[in-house]
This record gives sequence, structure tokens and C-alpha cells, in this order.
Amino acid sequence: MSFVVKLSTVEDTQDFGRRLAGLLRAGDLVLLTGPLGAGKTALTQGIGAGLGVLGDITSPTFVIARVHRPDPGRGGRVALVHADAYRLGDATDPRAEIDDLDLDASVDDSVTVVEWGEGLVEQLVDAHLRVRIDRRDDDTRVVELDPVGGDWARRLADLG
Repeated sequence: MSFVVKLSTVEDTQDFGRRLAGLLRAGDLVLLTGPLGAGKTALTQGIGAGLGVLGDITSPTFVIARVHRPDPGRGGRVALVHADAYRLGDATDPRAEIDDLDLDASVDDSVTVVEWGEGLVEQLVDAHLRVRIDRRDDDTRVVELDPVGGDWARRLADLG
């Protein structure tokens, strides 16, 4: 069972990320896929705002991963690890490079969001949420959330 939503603007994408953050907890892995400019980082910005983390959420393409600690003053409750595997796709063994990021060391204590991580990081947890974002010619985003294992399907029903 997947959940599909259409979002008209970048701000709508961020707002949806805030709503999604309300369902997230430590140990969750969210995989974001979609073409360049689809809104993966905008969705993550909303997730970060919803989780109440410190720091600006920007694309981690060149640093590969960023850790955003919770800000208790903003109601922060869990850290956000934001990673981008886009540049790892050209590596001879991108899984080895993912291992070098040491995401498994923080996955239990954080919400981990990985852009372009499909096929590379699923082994970190038993269940995860796969999010596909497509941007149409009119800049509308179509977001499809696909639960993989665990209680994701039940949690997504709460987004209704």
C-alpha cells in the first residue's frame, strides 16, 4: 500500500515534510529518490523543521552527510542524519563508501534520511520508508510514499 500526495509548491513540500516528521522516531530510515530538482532536500528541510533540529538543512551533495542535533528550545526530540549518496553512484563499490559514512553507528538514535540511497542503505534497518518525488512540468510535485516492512503502513494511515 503506497500513499500518494500532490504538492503545488516548494513550500507545500516543506509543509508535508513537517507533517511527515510527526510520524518519525529514532531508528527510522527514509530513502528519497527522484530526479535532480524534484524536491528531496525541500522535503528534508520540512522534516528537519518538524523534528526541531539545529542548523539549516541544505543539500549534502558535497559533504555527503550532515548530522543535525535536536534543539530542545524548538521542541527537538531526535537527531536528523541527512545523507546524499548521489556522488557515490559512480564509485566502483558504492556500498563500501556507504560503510565509510558509518551510518549504522547513528541509525538507532536518529532519523536517517538518505537522498539517492535506494539499493545502498536498506540493510541498515529491518524496515524503512521509500519516498519517490517527481516534479511535473508545471512544478507540481507528486510524492509517493512506499512503506517497506515494520509498522510504516499503519503510521502512514495517520497522514490521511
